Amino acid sequence: MNTSEALLEGIKQGSFIALARALTLVENDIVPAGQLLRQLRARDNVPVVGITGPPGAGKSTLVNAITSHLVLKNKRIAILAVDPTSPFNFGSLLGDRIRMAQQFNNPNVYIRSVATRGALGGISAKTIEMVDVMRAADFDLILVETVGVGQSELEIAGLADRTVVVLVPESGDEIQNIKSGLMEIAQAFVVNKADREGADTFANNLRKLVRQQDPVVPVFKTVADKNEGIAEFCSWLMKPLKSANDRKPFLMAEKAFKILQYYRMSDIDRVKLRNGVRTAMLEPGFNIYRFVDEWVS
Repeated sequence: MNTSEALLEGIKQGSFIALARALTLVENDIVPAGQLLRQLRARDNVPVVGITGPPGAGKSTLVNAITSHLVLKNKRIAILAVDPTSPFNFGSLLGDRIRMAQQFNNPNVYIRSVATRGALGGISAKTIEMVDVMRAADFDLILVETVGVGQSELEIAGLADRTVVVLVPESGDEIQNIKSGLMEIAQAFVVNKADREGADTFANNLRKLVRQQDPVVPVFKTVADKNEGIAEFCSWLMKPLKSANDRKPFLMAEKAFKILQYYRMSDIDRVKLRNGVRTAMLEPGFNIYRFVDEWVS
């Protein structure tokens, strides 16, 4: 099952083994990844939902709660957990699958972790390609959980049909970030850990802010680890996607830019670069800019 045709047929038939093999080939640029991507028939009606927000907001717990709720309704869910890249081995650091252990043996849930590969907001070309492979499978919903580090959360806009920003009652300072960019890409806000003090006030202030938008962005309150507010949020998640012809070209352009950026940089060997820096740093008068000049020329 290593030919692109066989893998795609297996994916279409719902084989997680075929899907896992295809994702590994694509993530690591192993033949026949290129051919497989060019033969993809991604299902545009499968919603891709980006779950982003600052660290500690409970994104993984929320994703787990969403998944548990929807599988009870016989929905098939794919989860791509985007982890920070280790600067030492370029692999993922968090391994979010550990926090979703209860979903491991569920035949309607597929979970995969992927490293950011240095992409600031967690959305690399490999993430985009892997999501497109998932869209070729028979899923009802694809959830992409990003690392969420401030303004880099905006990068999810180039991938997801819907972007959900998860905040907590203590996120008062995040309002400034919302005003300066997140409002443009969020289709919903979730105030998680809403059983904490100040949750109602924070949610109300957020609602006042989003009322200025057209269309108005919904604000949900959840306590994900207690499954509170999850049913209402999932009801919104599973609503059919409205036509967004003005948004689609933007999304596609962002995807194309990421893919182009990746392949333009594909000849840069990061391990070789690191070794080169280590050697150059031993020389007197080392200058990082002169070093980079040697790689650019």
